[in-house]
Amino acid sequence: MATNKHALIRYRTIDKCLQNRSRRWTLNDLIDACSDALYEYEGKDALVSKRTVQLDIQTMRSDKLGYNAPIVVYNRKFYTYENEDYSITDVPLTSIDMDILTESVEMLSQFKDFSLFSELNGVIQKLEDKVYRTSKSQTPIIHIEKNENLKGLSYLDVLYQAILKNVVLKISYQSFSARQKSEFLFHAYILKEYNNRWFLIGKKDEQDNFLNLALDRIQNVDLDLKAKYLECDFDADKYYANTYGVTVMSENQIYEIELEFDRSNAPYVLTKPIHSSQKLLSQNKNGSIIISLRLHHNFELERLILGFGASVKVLKPRRLKNRIKKNLERAYKNYLPN
Repeated sequence: MATNKHALIRYRTIDKCLQNRSRRWTLNDLIDACSDALYEYEGKDALVSKRTVQLDIQTMRSDKLGYNAPIVVYNRKFYTYENEDYSITDVPLTSIDMDILTESVEMLSQFKDFSLFSELNGVIQKLEDKVYRTSKSQTPIIHIEKNENLKGLSYLDVLYQAILKNVVLKISYQSFSARQKSEFLFHAYILKEYNNRWFLIGKKDEQDNFLNLALDRIQNVDLDLKAKYLECDFDADKYYANTYGVTVMSENQIYEIELEFDRSNAPYVLTKPIHSSQKLLSQNKNGSIIISLRLHHNFELERLILGFGASVKVLKPRRLKNRIKKNLERAYKNYLPN
């Protein structure tokens, strides 16, 4: 990334020099200008070779970046633009550029409610307008799943800011199983998205265990500026290393799970592993496979297995096997005649 950034800085520097027709630019002058620009960017000397600037000029002249810059040399020494009004900043967008911009704007727009991106809102709107006018309302090629009607999304920004600034939250919450809502102080550490739902991970006041709160079950959020924030060196990657989904039942209780998938679903499981711990144990002649996983046993894992229906069989552990079996038995009874 740094190399690409350096190249862009050099291109812009050369462009700026060649637009300045009040002086004559030799190759050494352009080298010095590029070195100065990189020094201002990094705060340290950057060695720009003669070969590098020569290649930059060659690239700017070519169609590689769409510049096609009319750079000419006169008196076999001085560089300038043949067209006095030319600048690489005025190069029109290509159809490929427009495709990339269209999808990038679509993705950025998903985060418009985060104050983290608030300063980008104006830029995004300008890009949307540019894309609309240039592409004539071209429909997106990439479709991103989203549910704008999901409850709790309005809390995303205040929760993000509380985590960023280490502020204790006062939350009113009612889980699906609770008859009434409860209020408590909460020390939040991360926001996590799973299956198109958002969760807040942290600790209740004066409790050691981590909790995940579904944003769609939050009734109200306030900031408690007087309460002391419980700082925690929370490592999300480590915490969720052996978890499918968002619920960590017990950090220390990890199961060796073995699943057998039939021939029809084996390719999907192999090309899209269920979890990073997935290993292929055997591939049978009939096309079925047996895989292993090292995971916590939670609701999300059960739902995943049940979603495969008759295409999967739990081999172990016995606890998980029995849970899936009972769920399937109850599901079967739903279809028995009354």
